[in-house]
Amino acid sequence: MKVAIIGTVGVPANYGGFETLVEQLVRHNHNEDLQYAVYCSKKSYNDERWVYHGAKTEYIGLNANGMQSIPYDIVSLVKASRRSDVVLVLGVSGCAFLPVFRMFSKKKLIINIDGLEHRRDKWNKWVRRFLKFSEKQAVKYGDIIVTDNKGITDYVMEEYGKPSELIAYGGDHVLTEVDDALTEKVLKDYGIEKDGYGLAICRIEPENNVHLILEAFEKAQKKLVFIGNWQKSEYGRGLAEKYKDSKYVKITPAVYDLNVLNVIRSNCSVYLHGHSAGGTNPSLVEAMFFAKPLIAFDCVYNRESTENKAAYFKNVEELVAILDAPAESYANGNDMLEIAQRRYTWQTIARQYETLYSRD
Repeated sequence: MKVAIIGTVGVPANYGGFETLVEQLVRHNHNEDLQYAVYCSKKSYNDERWVYHGAKTEYIGLNANGMQSIPYDIVSLVKASRRSDVVLVLGVSGCAFLPVFRMFSKKKLIINIDGLEHRRDKWNKWVRRFLKFSEKQAVKYGDIIVTDNKGITDYVMEEYGKPSELIAYGGDHVLTEVDDALTEKVLKDYGIEKDGYGLAICRIEPENNVHLILEAFEKAQKKLVFIGNWQKSEYGRGLAEKYKDSKYVKITPAVYDLNVLNVIRSNCSVYLHGHSAGGTNPSLVEAMFFAKPLIAFDCVYNRESTENKAAYFKNVEELVAILDAPAESYANGNDMLEIAQRRYTWQTIARQYETLYSRD
């Protein structure tokens, strides 16, 4: 069986959650009768690999993100329709094309609709309307719809009257061995002490409540390391400038070395997750494997992902109150690890996807 995966930057994973999903699907494919083909953006890779962990790679000469993401997905769909038995579509940006696609192809479409993109604050109203339309076409023309969080599963049923398959993300790929020498070096380089800081990692966007978390730690006079792409937007640059001289908040650029990142994650005292949209968030799932106390923004997606066992906040005052309370009151690290090991391993996720390819 030939399965084409479209809608991502490609492999090797170097961008976000969907790319990590694809990376792990191909790495965990031990079925000789299953052949993956991953569609990749030629703009993002200098070194084109035509085979990656057994998966074929097909390169498209367009950017996978921004305005070119729509034609990128459309070209990928057309090519995949001729070369595959099943098409796995990740995201909805190209799904406005599906009414046309269905005129010439009956190939099986499995579509992961991601985290309700049309609700994200970063888009203007016209982009939101387009994404909502694309989502509607995805649900209408997709043979199987995949959702990554029960909150989104419920939304699809309520909004469109269609059942979907609930498959989350894995996070156990973060568990790399880190030696004492590297740990000592990273802690020294970043000027942080073991168990002496809170940690947050995300894209610096309003919907991730970055401003709220920063303000709360400043008010509570607690140490925070906040890692993100601060220079990507006016919002991020403004916050970086505001807190650059803070005694409590450490504004840190994005970290792409997994070993370095894991030292920082494994030595924090508490993990902060401010996402308010996007279903089951990969960074949250990854953090749960480190068995650290977790404080999350209070929304249905985060509560479902953590089975209501984290600490939750909706505003600065609630977060300050949690931070001022004894650490024992939100010592939920072992609960987070138990949930992660039970629900969020890539071996489990890969098998769940594989059962969909041959299902009637």
